[in-house]
Amino acid sequence: MTAQVLVHPSGREFTVIGTDTLLEAGLRAGLGMNYGCSSGNCGLCKARVLSGEVRKVRHQDYVFSEAEKSQGYVLLCSCTAVTDVVLEAGVASRPEEIQFQEIPARVKEVKPLTDKVMLVHLQTPRSARLRFLAGQSVALSVGDQAGGEAADVYALASCPCDDRNLQFHVRKIEGNRFSERVFDGLRMGETVTVYGPVGDFVLQPDSRRPILLLACNSGFAPIKSLVEHAMSLDVAESLHLYWLATVQGGHYMANWCRAWADALDNFHYHELIADSLQDPNPEQVLAEVMRDHADLGRFDVYVSGPGTFVAKARAALLARGVDPTRLATAIV
Repeated sequence: MTAQVLVHPSGREFTVIGTDTLLEAGLRAGLGMNYGCSSGNCGLCKARVLSGEVRKVRHQDYVFSEAEKSQGYVLLCSCTAVTDVVLEAGVASRPEEIQFQEIPARVKEVKPLTDKVMLVHLQTPRSARLRFLAGQSVALSVGDQAGGEAADVYALASCPCDDRNLQFHVRKIEGNRFSERVFDGLRMGETVTVYGPVGDFVLQPDSRRPILLLACNSGFAPIKSLVEHAMSLDVAESLHLYWLATVQGGHYMANWCRAWADALDNFHYHELIADSLQDPNPEQVLAEVMRDHADLGRFDVYVSGPGTFVAKARAALLARGVDPTRLATAIV
């Protein structure tokens, strides 16, 4: 059984399959639904049913007032759609609409992507998932909030459509406390406290323009989050990823990118090795981009990588006619 859900006032739509809750289905579709505990206690995912029929499929302890009951309010985390439904519910699309959170997560997996980049997979408690927008970052500290090591900031490499499973691409950096701990043997089951999210490296709300993504080295991490989120929303006209690496094997998830390109007609992947390994030049990337796209002014553009690469790329893109309001950068 499937049902379509239309959300007011955002105008966003998503599909509910089987007995998935409205919250689960909305998050999977890439919508930044308002919620807190996701277990029927806090009431933050409260929404009003304007038309259609819903049914409770999960226990809830939150108690509605009589006025709320009469107006058709339900908890998105507790109900599924029986018929097509129109909801009145908040959907976050800007960083300021997401509250700061502090969540103790557990290490689920640590594995090498290269000899200098580790994949760190954290899992939050079911009752305390991280609300974030694709492309944002968090601070990570090994241990709980009372006794943990000082935190370092990392970009999320996963989609907010799976808000319990958080992935990070951690580079080996001497003097970076979290990086050193990861490479010295961060173990499964250890606690890592997550603080955030922070940052405005996020998709443009309601934009249907084509998206141009420029990544250098592990700057791919927040780009991956953006791509997965754009795919789940299915709003971008097309996505064009240019990934520059300064070392052999630096395209550590190239197979992932090729799979996207094979599966999607509107995703295009370009792989580049830097001419100068000491000083990666964005002009090398832009020369490739300009061969494919003469008019950069029609794109939403995202640049992520080392600080010097990002600064030079930003200046070069603005000189080539990119609208500064449609250009986002992240130093990773």
